[in-house]
Amino acid sequence: MSRRISYVVLALLSLPLLVVMAHAADFDPKAATETYLATVAGEARAKSNAYFEGGYWLILWDALYAIVVAAILLFTRVAAGLRNITERMLRWRWLQTLAFAALFIALTAVLTFPLTIYENFYREHEFGLSNQTLQEWFRDFAVGVGVNVVLSSLFVVGIYAVIRRAPRTWWIWGAAVTAVFLAVSVALAPVYISPLFNDYRPMREGQLKQDILSLARANGIPVTQVYEFDASKQSKRISANVSGFLGTTRISLNDNLLNRTTPAEVRAVMGHEMGHYVLNHVGKLIVYLALLAAFAFAFMSWGFGALHRVFGGIWGVRDIADPAGLPVFVILASFLGVISTPVTNSIVRENEAQADIFGLNAAREPDGFATTALKLSEYRKLDPTPLEEMIFFDHPSGRSRIWMSMQWKAEHLDELARRESVNPGPQEPITAPPDSPPAAP
Repeated sequence: MSRRISYVVLALLSLPLLVVMAHAADFDPKAATETYLATVAGEARAKSNAYFEGGYWLILWDALYAIVVAAILLFTRVAAGLRNITERMLRWRWLQTLAFAALFIALTAVLTFPLTIYENFYREHEFGLSNQTLQEWFRDFAVGVGVNVVLSSLFVVGIYAVIRRAPRTWWIWGAAVTAVFLAVSVALAPVYISPLFNDYRPMREGQLKQDILSLARANGIPVTQVYEFDASKQSKRISANVSGFLGTTRISLNDNLLNRTTPAEVRAVMGHEMGHYVLNHVGKLIVYLALLAAFAFAFMSWGFGALHRVFGGIWGVRDIADPAGLPVFVILASFLGVISTPVTNSIVRENEAQADIFGLNAAREPDGFATTALKLSEYRKLDPTPLEEMIFFDHPSGRSRIWMSMQWKAEHLDELARRESVNPGPQEPITAPPDSPPAAP
């Protein structure tokens, strides 16, 4: 009698698992992907497409605007005049270059301000993505210009130093300077630069924080704290990162991610971000960018010579080692940046896809990852053509990410079914705003 009772109890306890596994047996990754994509439709889909597709044109307009501004500074001899001023006022060559670069970068920021304010303030408000007043935005803009003036001026000093020392092979040494500069910037950014724009504090205590720290320990990330920062004062975007190295490693997530997503979505995002760290994407990206810089500097060295032979006398630029020729480098770099867009986007997109797979294997939250992709559709086109994605996307599209998640899910149905039987029921957002996209079935 007691054995029969045990069998009955066992059957009753197994019933939820059997039901879930039976449902899982019918799972179709393609149908699940389409179901998720269908939750963003109509006006929301049209708005997302319009915002992202408008960015295609901004790549071109940004480059053309920069080229026009640099050409004006060259042909009006403003650049040559700034060089003359710094040479009269300062004795050391490196200090003259530093002062010229700072003046040139600051002046360029002023001259490109009309496009900057349209692109980063008015357009963001037009699509409902910014939470800043004009005064708040201008404060961040001014701080950003200040940081850019300091860091970029130091970089320019380094580049002109190698031009003077090695005029024939400077493009090789310039690539090495670029790699060092990027590495130092990555190390400094989380501790000294990011706090200039947002307040960082330890993440609120709770199970979710412990889940993130556990995920970090399991993947060898040397942190004992998780930080949150107040990005909601600037925009609606959800974001997180694992940044820094050489003792500055920091896990940070913004308050939008905490307030607009479920715990499963947060874990999915953090798994992805940890993937970047574990797979050493920052280090690899620095190497890629240094190689691209070598190619770009070689092109700029050739291009400078060709243009200088024709216009050098008009510009008042002596030679390639003359800082007054910096606008020429801006023109050539802007042109090269446009035509190399598919290459640079593909490099970054491949890293992002690798981090996606890592995050799925680490956090094991395929549905959380899929619904996060839907939230990102507020400013990223969900379903581009393959050619469109190859050229303009520096992250996999929403469709690609959801399809990847559903394929992963299809290969782990038994595991997910067992977990669901232990913890049944949907997860609610930590703080659920009324505009959160609905979760797909």
